[in-house]
Amino acid sequence: MNIEINNLDELSSAADALLSFAGNEKIFAFEGEMGAGKTTFIKVLCKKLGVTEVVNSPTFSIVNEYDAAGQVIYHFDFYRIKNLQEVFDIGYEEYFYSGNICLIEWPERIRELLPENYLEVEITADTETQRSFSFKKY
Repeated sequence: MNIEINNLDELSSAADALLSFAGNEKIFAFEGEMGAGKTTFIKVLCKKLGVTEVVNSPTFSIVNEYDAAGQVIYHFDFYRIKNLQEVFDIGYEEYFYSGNICLIEWPERIRELLPENYLEVEITADTETQRSFSFKKY
């Protein structure tokens, strides 16, 4: 599924489309270059899912946990990992196979550890304000 938006105000409709497309999928892998808007989109998505606390990229902590109306959401940022051992050390399997929603930035750095089934969200910055989204299920 492909979607294009022209400004930040349209991120909400892109998030609605993603949630509709996702169905029961719980693992979301967000791909895109630095500055494409992965974290910004995740903030909007979390709000749609009921998160009321501040959503920030877990660049240094690797994973943040949010409460979404009694449901747990895990938000990962693997940009700064140096090797897969760091991912094993945080106990990634407990998160990925918990049945909770996992939002993963920079999944290409841990591709071999992703569950068999996940949803890929590719974000492309077409211009300063336009973004293209591609959603695929694996």
